[in-house]
Amino acid sequence: MSQIPHLTLNNGVSIPQLGFGVFQVPPEETQRIVEDALEAGYRHIDTAAAYRNEAGVGAAIAASGIPREELFVTTKLRNGEQGSAHEAFQNSLKALGLDYVDLYLIHWPVPAQGLYTEAWQVLEKIYGNKEARAIGVSNFLEGHLDSVLAAGDVVPAVNQIEVHPTFQQTALAEKSRSLGIAVEAYSPLGQGADLQASTVTALAEERNATPAQIILAWHLATGTIAIPKSSTPERMQENLAAASITLDEAAVASINALEDGSRVGGDPATAAHSQL
Repeated sequence: MSQIPHLTLNNGVSIPQLGFGVFQVPPEETQRIVEDALEAGYRHIDTAAAYRNEAGVGAAIAASGIPREELFVTTKLRNGEQGSAHEAFQNSLKALGLDYVDLYLIHWPVPAQGLYTEAWQVLEKIYGNKEARAIGVSNFLEGHLDSVLAAGDVVPAVNQIEVHPTFQQTALAEKSRSLGIAVEAYSPLGQGADLQASTVTALAEERNATPAQIILAWHLATGTIAIPKSSTPERMQENLAAASITLDEAAVASINALEDGSRVGGDPATAAHSQL
């Protein structure tokens, strides 16, 4: 099994740079799939209250027998619960069957609600109570980050945003890192669309690798945390093996050149779904 690299967050907490995401994993399949991921070697699991599969993640963790301190578990606050963040967090802990999470994120800013800075102040209290080892945000644009920093005392540890070769959000990533905020990529493969890029397939052929491994190796090379999803053990293991692939500067630059603005998720400036 490839050694998974770790990054150190701004509060000293270590996070595996390659994790396993459960977005759109059906609740009834979550325990089995997460058990397979843990068996494959993943130690970083990313879920969210909005995915409605936290209980399956928790059941898989309990069944695995892996010591809790060896796992990194992330969950997220639903948009419609920004005004009741403390209760929402407690519900997530209960669903997961855990005493604490390693990372708790505000899932989207939903600027139309005007509640995300209030929610951030609640997350700071959760962090102060040691119920989350780190707190952060997801889908926060530059202005949202500025508002959180002005309203709070804790700099977010992570900004989880859509990042893949054809949609890199370079300015936002640079802004986040300049503030000491780690960048975590969701939809790291562009939900599969970027696997067909000729640059990616050529690099994969040169290195006897899969296109997914090349893109994940690019994320690792650029200092980004990535959380790919798969439902098959073979693909899970293939994705983990990306940690053994080293891309040189020319290869990284060739993938950087694929940027074309192809967003596959919502726009954080306007997204306002409740997730309830």
